Amino acid sequence: MPYERPGAAVVAGVFDILHVGHVRFLRAVRERGLPLVVGVEDDERVRAWKGPRRPLNNSAERAELIAALRFVDGVFIVTGPPDLNQPEDYVKLLAPMRPGALAHTAGDPHAAGRCAAANALGAECWELTAVPGRSTTRILNAVGHP
Repeated sequence: MPYERPGAAVVAGVFDILHVGHVRFLRAVRERGLPLVVGVEDDERVRAWKGPRRPLNNSAERAELIAALRFVDGVFIVTGPPDLNQPEDYVKLLAPMRPGALAHTAGDPHAAGRCAAANALGAECWELTAVPGRSTTRILNAVGHP
């Protein structure tokens, strides 16, 4: 049987205000050796999860910023009703890509679901340490954004 190289490492998220925590996390995923493909959640989904004042930047611009990072090999926008966020929903979305790994940060409230999706896809589940004190919420709170 011929050797098949595993697919890309896939990460999905909001990436509303790109900050050093995002950059370090994405670079660390790519340094594990697989191509890196990033899913950027669309505006409707972000509003439903984070409130009517988010996202600050639209999904096309957020995807453009992520794509500009030299260690990112591809970007796509995750669309669909906000309630489609269960492991089986991500399996349907990602199955055609045949990912080699799904990555998330430690402490992600959806970590168990992401690992379940990875398992269903035959991919590895990678948990990486988040950069302490670096988050979009922290930045928004510091500038007084409600």
